[in-house]
Amino acid sequence: MSTYVVSGAASGIGAATKDRLEHDGHRVIGVDLRGAEIEVDLSTASGRAEAVRRVHELAPEGIDGLVPCAGIAGYTGTDPALLISVNYFGAISLVTGLKPLLERSGAASVVLIASNSVTCQPGWASDGVVEACLADDEDGARTLAATHEAVMMYPVSKYALASWARREGIRPEWAGAGIRVNAIAPGLIATPMTDELRKDPVFGPFADLYPNALGRPGRPEEIAALIAFLLSKDASLLVGTMILADGGTDAILNTAPPRSNDLTTFPS
Repeated sequence: MSTYVVSGAASGIGAATKDRLEHDGHRVIGVDLRGAEIEVDLSTASGRAEAVRRVHELAPEGIDGLVPCAGIAGYTGTDPALLISVNYFGAISLVTGLKPLLERSGAASVVLIASNSVTCQPGWASDGVVEACLADDEDGARTLAATHEAVMMYPVSKYALASWARREGIRPEWAGAGIRVNAIAPGLIATPMTDELRKDPVFGPFADLYPNALGRPGRPEEIAALIAFLLSKDASLLVGTMILADGGTDAILNTAPPRSNDLTTFPS
């Protein structure tokens, strides 16, 4: 039996991941605003610190994996600065704060939740937000994000997570310490978050317009299965990568595979 930590564990992909891992016989420590073993607000520094402290108390022997699923969508009226704080800094603070527990495992895994909006949503631009995120400058990232609509900051937050996984995952401090870091990029998944998106007065009509080779949204348990694989020793060669799980949307919209410079340059 392994011990895993999953944030956003009360609903959507986080809940499906918790269910899958527990079904497989593992212990899962859930983190969420409500309805989880650890109830905290990951948009705040104090909430993140409390989450880290509680996990250290509950699993002093170490943890085998971490899945920061907690996040918010770029709905109409959503505070873009709040979105950056929750989606990026809420996730990375857990990863860095729980690193000592991950190291004790000797063969741990972190799975960050990006999004295929990174490659499929048109028109978004970083404008320095990604760079501020990767520099761990939350105040700067929030200030820059506040000048944009939340719908444009959503892919920015997810791109920053994928970039962090790619940059940090290969370093001695992570891979060299026995901690594999990867990211996944789901497409449209049938969760409460996407149900709310469909109700959005501005963006709701666009929710189902992205092409999909399967002709249906993904299911949370399909993403949970991928996460369970990435957490397992069967994925031992996967380090610093982002896996698209979107029913073919990215392949339809971007028929050519990425070139080398596409993997190292930020969107302008």
